[in-house]
Amino acid sequence: MAKSPEREHPTKAFGWAARDPSGVLSPFKFSRRATGEKDVRFKVLYCGICHSDLHSIKNEWGFSTYPLVPGHEIVGIVTEVGSKVEKFKVGDKVGVGCMVGACHSCDNCANDLENYCPKMILTYGATYYDGTITYGGYSDDMVAEEHYIVRFPDNLPLDAGAPLLCAGITVYSPLQHFGFTKPGMHIGVVGLGGLGHVAVKFAKAFGVKVTVISTSPNKEEEAIEQLGADSFLVSRDPDQMLAAMGTMDGIIDTVSAVHPLLPLLGLLKSQGKLVMVGAPDRPLELPVFSLLMGRKIVAGSCIGGMKETQEMIDFAGKHNITAEVEVISMDYLNTAMERLENNDVRYRFVIDIGNTLKAS
Repeated sequence: MAKSPEREHPTKAFGWAARDPSGVLSPFKFSRRATGEKDVRFKVLYCGICHSDLHSIKNEWGFSTYPLVPGHEIVGIVTEVGSKVEKFKVGDKVGVGCMVGACHSCDNCANDLENYCPKMILTYGATYYDGTITYGGYSDDMVAEEHYIVRFPDNLPLDAGAPLLCAGITVYSPLQHFGFTKPGMHIGVVGLGGLGHVAVKFAKAFGVKVTVISTSPNKEEEAIEQLGADSFLVSRDPDQMLAAMGTMDGIIDTVSAVHPLLPLLGLLKSQGKLVMVGAPDRPLELPVFSLLMGRKIVAGSCIGGMKETQEMIDFAGKHNITAEVEVISMDYLNTAMERLENNDVRYRFVIDIGNTLKAS
């Protein structure tokens, strides 16, 4: 007979979980494994709220298991390390992002692309090596294999740095892989939300020209004055879109709602690349003719491997890149989820776990 979440492992843990597709989160007692010889355990201080968390608690992607403890932008302070851990010690500032395991024997793993491993293990709602379900960062305690732990630079604040573990690597990886980092390039960022605002910051740090493409004219001042974008395009304004046709080397599309690709492809120069990092829940139309006329590419990208995630955090520390966050208490969690569903956040909620998670 299967053990209850509270008795599954030796170390008691406490967090908030969704029990069913209503998505309502409430206090939840469970357990974490003992610290293995290659494990790092840390006290969770902050956890970002990603749009994936909202999809997952409501089972909108169809593979959620309950009870579900979300959270994959997890940061805190190391409290214990296993006997074979080499890179971390008690007291270090660390984080865990979207994954906690992979096969370590496939081509992807061999090339530091654990994020594309067919057996990649997600930080929450997945089956771990030992057959138990993984629980995320809306909790007081976290343990993961050293390979999946990210070291935080001392100058990077944990609260505003937490969202980089998902949002940051999601945009940093395609910027690097598709060569959108060469000074003088012109890059478009579609959507100015949790992903988009971080994409602007990383792209500007690489020294490229950045245009934000948005349906919301009221975001122009914020995009240019606060985030440092060079220009702003209202995608619903045909005159603006026409004037910008054929001017961009690449576009990072962060929008997770269904939207037309044809206008975006028109903005690209010949051999330009449109990279999708948002995940709409229905298929998009792909206008092939506009790909042929200019040898253009539509591609996708999903987070990044552990080596690249550490590089991204180090780069963020060097260039003082953080997310724009609204720090909330644990008891505000369900309200925050409602606001996130209505896009009412600038630009990422982060839960103050260390000060506000109280065991009932």
